[in-house]
Amino acid sequence: MTLLNIERIIKEYKARVRANDRISLSVESGEVYGLLGPNGAGKTTLVNQIVGLVKPTSGSIALDGIDTTNNPEYAREVCSFQPQTQVPIDGLTAEQAIDLVGRMRGGVAGFVRDRTAMLIDSLEIQDWAQVRGETLSGGVRRLVAFCMAAVVPGKLLILDEPTNDVDPLRRRLLWEQVRTIADQGSAVLLVTHNVLEAERSVDRLAIIDQGHLVSQGTPGSMKDETSGFFRVELTLEPNVQLGTTPDFLLQPVNGGRRLIGSVKDSDVSQAVEWASSLRQSSIVEEFSIGPATLEDAYLRKVGRAEKMETNQMKGNDHVR
Repeated sequence: MTLLNIERIIKEYKARVRANDRISLSVESGEVYGLLGPNGAGKTTLVNQIVGLVKPTSGSIALDGIDTTNNPEYAREVCSFQPQTQVPIDGLTAEQAIDLVGRMRGGVAGFVRDRTAMLIDSLEIQDWAQVRGETLSGGVRRLVAFCMAAVVPGKLLILDEPTNDVDPLRRRLLWEQVRTIADQGSAVLLVTHNVLEAERSVDRLAIIDQGHLVSQGTPGSMKDETSGFFRVELTLEPNVQLGTTPDFLLQPVNGGRRLIGSVKDSDVSQAVEWASSLRQSSIVEEFSIGPATLEDAYLRKVGRAEKMETNQMKGNDHVR
């Protein structure tokens, strides 16, 4: 059943700048739907319209068949939301903050208490349950904010970059909870620029770039568009410049020490020889060549270099 239906949304600001330009998409109950795009693509603007914080310039948004562009109170009633910015929880312990939001959303006291304990245990943040919010690290605060949104999830749970600053282990635990919430009937809208996370976590996704919806479908269907190509990924040695890349390396993208590109099936052997020579010359620390991923499809869609978050290249701020 379609829970969220967005039709040709336009959000225009002064000087006729369109943060969203005729975006249409739908999200089903029980589905994890990814909203993917680079920073500044218009993802958070779209979310703010879904939850009734911003009114569209034109177009319509319906939740459960109810037009929320003219009834934003209903959007706030049926949506639970983890914003991109840190939630203010100063003066409360982590446990108190989660429990308080659960009760504010209408949860029965005993249910909220049990669910708060379950989420804290499931995300392995027991050591911080009685710690006041102002002393928590960024990673723990993000996990507490997730619990606040998930303790009594609405029909639509919106997560805007929920794993920023969270360590890899607890990221995995968080995604297990997201899947459980969807399996229990809520729709989940995941907003992220982390392509690797999206590929592992979502049922369907949309790619937004510069306010436009450029593609949507399943991760598998998007990867199918890269058939006939292989992914090449190089990790450069520290403080080393690669210089010119060969013509057979298509759409090379630099992000720090990481270089990714693609090659045609017929050029794989050349790519292996080239990467091996760079490693022997101490230019490349390591390399891999394999099937194309959602990240490759993403780069083709957005059509420009975008430095993407990845655990392989750049350590995340860990929970402390």
